[in-house]
Amino acid sequence: MDGRDLVRSMKTVGSAGVARGLRTVRVAWRRQRADAAALPPRGAERARVPGPMREVEPGPGGGVVRFGRSELRVLVAVNGAVFWGWDGAGPEPSYALAGRCPEPDPRAVLEPDKDGGWRVVAERATVAVSRHGAVEVRTPGGVVLRRELPPRWWEPVQGGPARWTQRSEVAADARFFGLGGRSSGPRLRDGTYRLWNSGPGLPGAAGEDVASVTMPVQMVVADAGTHLVFHDSAWDGTVALREGEEGAGSGHDRPGRSVLRMDGGPLRCWVMVGTPARVLLTWASLTGAPALPPSWALGHHLARPGCGDEQELRRVVAGHQELDLPLDAVHLGSGHADAGRGFTVDEERFPKLAVLAEELRREGVRLVSAVEPAVAPGSALYDDGMREDVFVRDAVGSVVRGAGRPGDVVFPDLTRARVRDWWGGLYEERLGQGFAGVWHDLDAPTSFAAFGEPTLPRSARHALEGRGGDHREAHNVFALCMARAGYEGLRALSPHERPFVLARAGWAGLQRCGGVWSGDVVSGWAGLRASLAQVLGLGLCGVPFSGPDVGGAGGSVPPELYLRWLQLAAYLPLLRTHAGPRAGHGEPWGFGAEVLGHARVALAERRRLLPYFVTLAHLARRTGAPYARPVWWQSPEDRALRDCEDAFLLGDCLLVAPVLRPGADRREVRLPRGRWYDVATERAYEGPAQVPAEAPPGRIPVFARAGSVVPVRGADGAPELEVWAPARGRTGGGLVVPDAGDGWVEPGIERYVSRWEGRRVAVRREGQDGPGEPSCPVRVRGLAERPAQM
Repeated sequence: MDGRDLVRSMKTVGSAGVARGLRTVRVAWRRQRADAAALPPRGAERARVPGPMREVEPGPGGGVVRFGRSELRVLVAVNGAVFWGWDGAGPEPSYALAGRCPEPDPRAVLEPDKDGGWRVVAERATVAVSRHGAVEVRTPGGVVLRRELPPRWWEPVQGGPARWTQRSEVAADARFFGLGGRSSGPRLRDGTYRLWNSGPGLPGAAGEDVASVTMPVQMVVADAGTHLVFHDSAWDGTVALREGEEGAGSGHDRPGRSVLRMDGGPLRCWVMVGTPARVLLTWASLTGAPALPPSWALGHHLARPGCGDEQELRRVVAGHQELDLPLDAVHLGSGHADAGRGFTVDEERFPKLAVLAEELRREGVRLVSAVEPAVAPGSALYDDGMREDVFVRDAVGSVVRGAGRPGDVVFPDLTRARVRDWWGGLYEERLGQGFAGVWHDLDAPTSFAAFGEPTLPRSARHALEGRGGDHREAHNVFALCMARAGYEGLRALSPHERPFVLARAGWAGLQRCGGVWSGDVVSGWAGLRASLAQVLGLGLCGVPFSGPDVGGAGGSVPPELYLRWLQLAAYLPLLRTHAGPRAGHGEPWGFGAEVLGHARVALAERRRLLPYFVTLAHLARRTGAPYARPVWWQSPEDRALRDCEDAFLLGDCLLVAPVLRPGADRREVRLPRGRWYDVATERAYEGPAQVPAEAPPGRIPVFARAGSVVPVRGADGAPELEVWAPARGRTGGGLVVPDAGDGWVEPGIERYVSRWEGRRVAVRREGQDGPGEPSCPVRVRGLAERPAQM
């Protein structure tokens, strides 16, 4: 422990209380001592590069290229994804893949390329390998989308994992997106981004952007095309990005740069090429279709992480009902548990929780329970876990102890299949208490520490599906494994209902198990802007269902900020308002009559759009497309749209322009090409253009694409189609997926076409037997065709 750690320890003891503070000091010291003993300094290292090309061995979908000091395996899969792995690395084993690696494309063959290299030509991309190990991804027309320079390894002389660096170049006009849920996004500017899931209080080094969900997944958008790249290693690392510059240095373009540095793991990579929609469809086919949330989960959630009791909970629900504020779920934090211990209930404050849950369910309100991976010694759960030998151990075989909300805690090794089965079976107790779903907290995993990182020792041992390894490799996939255990456990325990699982942390493939809540977003305007960035970033990494805590968790929220946050969240996949002591309790009526009235309008609009959200959820499961999309989604060649970060598309039909700064009652909105209607005024605008829009306190600007068919709830609550008139001489349309309830029935997709027929807009349902009548009433808007005066 150095001097700075000593100072931090003293501050922690003073601010957290003596008992808790001393516990976190002990945990930090034990972790430091364990790592020093089990993970000695790396010492001398040998640097290595692939060397010159020696021979080539063609194979199904590609082949193997051997160099002097390494070999490269190249494979084009039948779904169009391209894989390559160095040092003999193959696609498996991988926590990201859904099942086995897809079959190789028999049409892809390894053939000679220019300058002595080799290439694999596929339908959507060509992969070229140079004589010294550079790998290029080209469009079918031969334009280079990405060039990966020969990698470099640093191997300890005494043995151990090799560090490696992969430098890449992209087009000068390219823009970077992804890397998980980044607060500074969605467009990732020059800087360093750490690939290590953060827990509460995890500091970032200067210039680093830490996140609770990190993924080595980049989506790169350029004039020549869009591609997604995934470097499949779960180890700690960083990505340093630098955007390119056109015409830099004597008129020559300076390419964009990506430098990936990893502390270990295989050097293997997947690349997908095509339109943004095509790229994410391929990504979903590789890593798994997004889980479909139950229909009620698309409504309004209220999180109550504090203590409270049964009467407080009844008061909050009754307050929403009396004030005509839609409410679909209440999330109870760890405060409802007995002394913070998992899978328990404080029976003094909640004497009949199961009865209360059933009463609320009959009123249309579900209860959702917080679940943390920490297990307190002395509990029945701990005793059962010790009998089953499920807890993480250190290098000498002792159970690793950390610090959690209950005090001293241990953690299940969820990288072992039988432990996931054991953990998933525990959710039977949650269902028995009447909970309809779970939200995972502190799942990074988090072990509070006075100094250093708030997680397990890096030397802690994990099964890693029988391969064996330590926390350096297991940390980033721990939350993914916990989400999988929860999802599979709930599905087995309640097979007729779709599970509802929210994770705080995660990794590539998390969408198979549920969604993401944002964690402790700062309560300020910066937190509001971060909320949108995180949702868009996660969507581009294949996780379509996510959302922030409205109001954040850092303190009291000004009324204007709360309202603008709620208005944004009403159009995001997960709408979860945050009510806790540090957030000023966060119910709408706590901010005055004016905010209450505007909040009622925002929540009512979310309720009206629920059929559209149901449609987006089903389409996300089938295509991998996110609900919330960047405005460049359908026009990635539009450079102005690529730089637009203050608006987003909700599906194909709506464009939402939230108010992200204080005091604004107007804002500029950049529209993609085509005709767009301001839904409040029904004025028409022609894009591409930047247009002014009114943003009074009662609403944020929302635009509808001409010709769109949007399923909504009518005034009587019945389904209705809201159709926005197409431009004269053009047709429109849309997809609608009817709500089939919360089970596993796969409803069919209804396809609609809208067009002018004389002086009226006709809407027809397309089917195998030809056009038919819509399945529900139609209301056409935008008929006045009033062009906006700009």
